[in-house]
Amino acid sequence: MADRKTVLVVDDASLVRLYYRSTLEKAGFEVEEAMNGLEALEKVLTTSVDMLIVDVNMPQMDGFSFLEALRQKEGAVGGIPALVTSTESAAADFAAARAAGANFYLVKPIDQATLVDFAAMFCGVSR
Repeated sequence: MADRKTVLVVDDASLVRLYYRSTLEKAGFEVEEAMNGLEALEKVLTTSVDMLIVDVNMPQMDGFSFLEALRQKEGAVGGIPALVTSTESAAADFAAARAAGANFYLVKPIDQATLVDFAAMFCGVSR
């Protein structure tokens, strides 16, 4: 990928971040990481990010609170595409993700092909 796109992975589980990082880097993406919503807010304000993969349940600031805060930001930062991931699969979880500003919601575990397909789609990369 000549113009590498950057994905920010926001998840408190180090193994999940490692899985997403290795999968996305193999596919040609740059990957940044944050362990919670507060750290993610800092990253999006200081780093150019093309897409977010956001867990729901995290300490300090959960994924929904992070997205709600992000969507209030002016300019491109507030519009970064966000894929929300969680082990929760109730209809209320999908609705809460949409209300918080998620572009899409996937239930964990997520296979590598699906992860790369969503990253490519959200970043506007041909596959």
